[in-house]
Amino acid sequence: MKLMHKVLIGVMGPGNSANPKVQQVAYELGRRIAQQGWGVLTGGRNVGVMEAASQGAKLVGGLTIGILPTSDAEGLSKAVDIPILTDMGQARNNINVLSSQVIIACGIGAGTASEIALAIKSQTPVILMEVDASTRNFFQTLSEGQVLWAPDPAIAIEITQEILAKGKSSISV
Repeated sequence: MKLMHKVLIGVMGPGNSANPKVQQVAYELGRRIAQQGWGVLTGGRNVGVMEAASQGAKLVGGLTIGILPTSDAEGLSKAVDIPILTDMGQARNNINVLSSQVIIACGIGAGTASEIALAIKSQTPVILMEVDASTRNFFQTLSEGQVLWAPDPAIAIEITQEILAKGKSSISV
C-alpha cells in the first residue's frame, strides 16, 4: 500500500523586521498555497512573514505547521495548526528546509539567508520574492538553476507547480 503525503511549502522570511509590503505578500502566498491543497510550513512565530503566511493559509482553511526554535509555545502564531517545538534555536532552520518540498523566501533577513543557503546545500528548490537584485544575484550564483525569482504570489505558485510536476522535490513515504 502506497501512502500519500501532503506537499509542504516552506514560506520563510523576516520576523520582527518584516515590512508591511513583505507581510502582505506573505499573507497572499499563504492563502494561495493553501488553495492548492498544500500545507504551509513556517517558523511558527506570531510575527512577520511567519504570522502573515499562516494567517493567509487559515483564511481558506489550509493546514499550517510551525517549526519553533524554542521548547515552549510562547510566541506561537494562533494560526498554526501543528506546532513543532524543537529547542534548537536557529538550528531549526534545517528542519524547515528539509521538511519542505519548495522554499519560498519572502523578504530577507539573517535567518532567511541561512534557510536559503541550507536549501541550496540540500538541493531544495528556492523561489525568491521581495528581495533586491543584488540579493537575488548572490543566491543565484551559488546554485545552478535552483534559485528562482517570482515578482508576485501568482507567479510563485505557477513556478512551484512546475517544480512539483517535474518531481525534483518529491518525497516518497
